[in-house]
Amino acid sequence: MASFVTEVLASSGRLEKEDLASKISKLSRKVQDTKEEVCEMMNRRYNDFLSSLQASEELIEHVEEVSREMDVLKNCINNEVQQNLQSSVSEHSELKQQLEKNTVVITMLGYLKEFHNAMEASNKALMEKKFVEAAKQLEKARQSEVLLQQWDRSQLPLLSVLSSELSVQKENLLYHLGNQWKQLLVWTLPPSAKDGAEMKAFVKVSLNLRVGCEDQDQARLHSVLQALALQGDLQHRIKLFSQVLLKNMLRPLVVYPGLSVQVSRQQGEGLLLALHSERPDPPETQTTAQVYSKILLVLRTLHSHLLDVSVGEQKLSSMLGDLIWEEFSHCIIHDCLQFSIPSNSSQLDKYSTVIKETEEFEKSLKQMHFLRGDCTELLRYARNINCHFASKKCKDVIVAARTLMTSKMHNTVKISPESRLVLPKLPSVGAELSKAESRAEPGMMNQQQLSSWTMCLPSCRISQSVQQLMELALHTLSEAVGSSTQCSLQLFFTVRNIFQLFYDVVPTYHKENLLKFPHLAAVQHNNCMYLAHHLLTLGHHFRPHLPQPLSEGVATFVDMVPSFRKLGAQCFLTQLTVQRTEMLDRLSTAHNLCNLDNEDNYITASKAVRQVIHQLKQLGTVWQDVLPVSIYCKAMGNLLNTALSEITAKVTALEDISSEEGEHLHTLCQTLIEEGPLVFTPLTEEKKNHKYQEQVALYVKKWTMFKELAIVLKANLQEIVDRWADGKGPLAVEFSASEMKSLIRALFQNTERRAVALTRIK
Repeated sequence: MASFVTEVLASSGRLEKEDLASKISKLSRKVQDTKEEVCEMMNRRYNDFLSSLQASEELIEHVEEVSREMDVLKNCINNEVQQNLQSSVSEHSELKQQLEKNTVVITMLGYLKEFHNAMEASNKALMEKKFVEAAKQLEKARQSEVLLQQWDRSQLPLLSVLSSELSVQKENLLYHLGNQWKQLLVWTLPPSAKDGAEMKAFVKVSLNLRVGCEDQDQARLHSVLQALALQGDLQHRIKLFSQVLLKNMLRPLVVYPGLSVQVSRQQGEGLLLALHSERPDPPETQTTAQVYSKILLVLRTLHSHLLDVSVGEQKLSSMLGDLIWEEFSHCIIHDCLQFSIPSNSSQLDKYSTVIKETEEFEKSLKQMHFLRGDCTELLRYARNINCHFASKKCKDVIVAARTLMTSKMHNTVKISPESRLVLPKLPSVGAELSKAESRAEPGMMNQQQLSSWTMCLPSCRISQSVQQLMELALHTLSEAVGSSTQCSLQLFFTVRNIFQLFYDVVPTYHKENLLKFPHLAAVQHNNCMYLAHHLLTLGHHFRPHLPQPLSEGVATFVDMVPSFRKLGAQCFLTQLTVQRTEMLDRLSTAHNLCNLDNEDNYITASKAVRQVIHQLKQLGTVWQDVLPVSIYCKAMGNLLNTALSEITAKVTALEDISSEEGEHLHTLCQTLIEEGPLVFTPLTEEKKNHKYQEQVALYVKKWTMFKELAIVLKANLQEIVDRWADGKGPLAVEFSASEMKSLIRALFQNTERRAVALTRIK
């Protein structure tokens, strides 16, 4: 038996390994002994060389023998032991790999077993309506499937089948959970409940909560919610529910004042939340308290019967609030709070009630966990009333101002020097100054007083819309008095924007009419002058009552005065240019007043002159009651002067005027002299300005010259010479010597008397 074991060990190399170890151990001992002997020999050698020579030679032979044994052993190791060692390592590696494969297979089989058990348990729990257990087992199966995914699919073809089965089972569970969810929450939505639908579309909206107060119902609800959360579908379900709730119930309650909500319990059907309208003619607005009350009724009902459930670390009410609060708060602000902002500063004190109601509303939402502690959009909006009031007021003012600017301009009102703006009553300032003035000497006060007509507007007509625009500006500035600094600044600069808007909008919006209708051009001129007049003092009246920096000089409108004056003047001058062009066009049809001895030419020239007179009379009818007297006289004088200048230039340019032509020219000139001044005839209420309007020559520069021309056209040579009076007569004042000589040569034939008369013209 021993020989058999020896043979087996020898065949496997183990015996040789044991012999090798024993040989190495023996050789080590021999080496150590040899080392000791060598040391001893070296000591003896250096102490007594001759006596130890023989022993040294023996020792050398011994060392050489040991060395040879070592070489033999080394060769044995290199030739046999290393080869056997390499084969052993290779065999060991193969065995290890095989063991690892077997381990992986066993692990995968374990995962397959866990997957199968979880799927079976999930199916069983689903059949028993244990939704939470079914979801947990399905999650275990999913984890096993994930672990199986780490293995090569080629080694396990069944893996794709398992993945499909897991998906089918998950969808099956979600389907059952969805049915349970639909049974818990039953919506009734009319087909027309769309964005922008009217109130009647939401009257039939209802939500049936089929969740009772019994423990069994609550456990069922909790089971469905937990299962949905485990499957990752709860957030999606709550999001869809929140969207339907906001669109079809919460938002309509805010937008439509006629809608209200009713909560009722039906036998065997759970709780019913329904919208309805009790009034056939619903009110146009509702208070914030009414809106908050309806919203809280809906949310409290949902909280007590559905949403007061914790899933994980979060309540369903908190989840719902996170999903809808941003959009819902904006809806409340724009469709409720925005309309509760007062339009008058006197009503601001009553707004504290709205702030308190908003605080209580948010407090209730936080108690039900619909609202987090850091969400205060409504309260911030309600408390920032001064800013919102100013913004709303400014917006309303700008809208009203733009409406006035785009209204018809021809509706006018008469203003007179006695007309005054109805300034609002403001708090008294400068009481000490008033007392000082009252103590001043009467004589000194009389010396410092200005005339009652100083800084007064002349009588004219302005657009009724412009008068209303100024009243709007006064009312807005009075709102700024006593308001907060920010509110006062906004309101003041809104008034400035009103006038800037007038400057930009009116000339553009009414551009065609201002060119087409002389009446509107005159009204626009007066409008601009009216605004410029009041802008001079408007800021000074309110500045002491406004907060800083307005009270320090910023509150002024004086810088806008030149622009308005220029705007009004340009508008009217443009219309004067149009009228002047039309007048010259009419006179151009007279063929330069040539050959008037021809009947047709005379009729044409006479017609042109009559058209000019008619144009002036028409303008007088349109402008006389509109423009101030001085502006009217200057405008009509300018136009009449244009006609006289044009006729005078054409007559003096004639080289030959027959006696018949002279008669006709004199007739035309006399027509203008007689009928032209009639456009300056004052109205009945303007009799006090009669003296100004009688001075035609004051406004028509060529008037005297034209009258002298009419005299010359009918005078003889002696009369002309007498009116020249050696360069000192009235004729010499209006005409130069060359012009008069040219006229004489055109009117009279070349005779000695004409030659004498020409010599007298110097």
